[in-house]
Amino acid sequence: MMADGIRAVTVPKWGLSMTEGTVVAWYANVGAQVKAGDDLVEIETPKITNLYESPASGVLRRCVGKAGETLPVGALLAVLADEEVPDAEIDAFIAQFARDFVPAMAESGAETVRPQTTEIGGRRIRYLKMGEAESIPVVLVHGFGGDLNSWLFTQPALAQEHSVYAIDLPGHGGSSKQVDRGDPAFLASAAFELMTALGLGSAHLVGHSLGGATVFELALSHPEHAKSLTLIAPLGFGPEINMQYVEGFMRASRPRQLRPFIEQLFANPALVGRKMLDDIISYKRLDGAVEALNTIAGTIFKDGRQVVELVTRLADLAVPLQIIWGESDRIIPASHANGLPESVLVYRVPGAGHMVHMEKAEEVNELIETFLHGLNEQ
Repeated sequence: MMADGIRAVTVPKWGLSMTEGTVVAWYANVGAQVKAGDDLVEIETPKITNLYESPASGVLRRCVGKAGETLPVGALLAVLADEEVPDAEIDAFIAQFARDFVPAMAESGAETVRPQTTEIGGRRIRYLKMGEAESIPVVLVHGFGGDLNSWLFTQPALAQEHSVYAIDLPGHGGSSKQVDRGDPAFLASAAFELMTALGLGSAHLVGHSLGGATVFELALSHPEHAKSLTLIAPLGFGPEINMQYVEGFMRASRPRQLRPFIEQLFANPALVGRKMLDDIISYKRLDGAVEALNTIAGTIFKDGRQVVELVTRLADLAVPLQIIWGESDRIIPASHANGLPESVLVYRVPGAGHMVHMEKAEEVNELIETFLHGLNEQ
């Protein structure tokens, strides 16, 4: 919302289930000049706590949301405006916003996007589609122990210009826990079968960690169905792996036991919310989930090291490739991106860990969009 140089900053919607957020702390003071992209406010959701970057530039004239206050999605957080705008106009703007604002959850007829499942070869695969654009679709593939919800900051942004499909790999999330093999080639075959069943043809493939190795395999085995690859902190580019994290993740059966390991995924461990921990524990308690994870971990890790090796196969890759890595990754070292061929675009994101696409969502989303736009212009 904008009126005569006044810009509203509202509570963002991160993920399908988010209906409200709690203001944790402001990173700018009233009267400060802020630029679009500056850290503005920390917001806690049931899933994760995250920094919200300013969506516009201007002077921070009001912090409407107070620390500790819980507000619905879309509610007014702050007001940006030029210095010459009178205080009376700011006050009138805030009052008008309050009169007109209706929380989205209270709107009648609002449609909710929900995950869907399909049966492929006797195996249930869950996926979530967002966006209706007719451009080349985007397929998002999560990492080890994750699910399609790990893209809650990525999928809505990319869906503005693409049809975006986030999938649950076999053994994960809402997909069947039957895992015939634990190698990326098997997981890639399941992802390809889903793409075929959905009639996607070719797609831009984005994969995180294990998902990165998975989409790499998919692009090698079915190059005609891969338009590009974006790998985020991928497996397969070096032998080191934080097995303390892997083993701790596998062993933990309660949120309190799990927390110190999940915190290793982030440069800022305070981002880990209780709901995130509860969701992981609930998943691990599903029949067959831990067995599936053991099968995968036992295949891709041996003697505390990665056995997946992709660097020597880069020459066989026929699609454009970019790699995005959090500089402070404590699970897979960002140094694995060193020394790659010049044809590979490599971006290291400061202040981010293994979950760089959650921790620095806007920066990662922009890197992906810029990459895809560049391909479209070729």
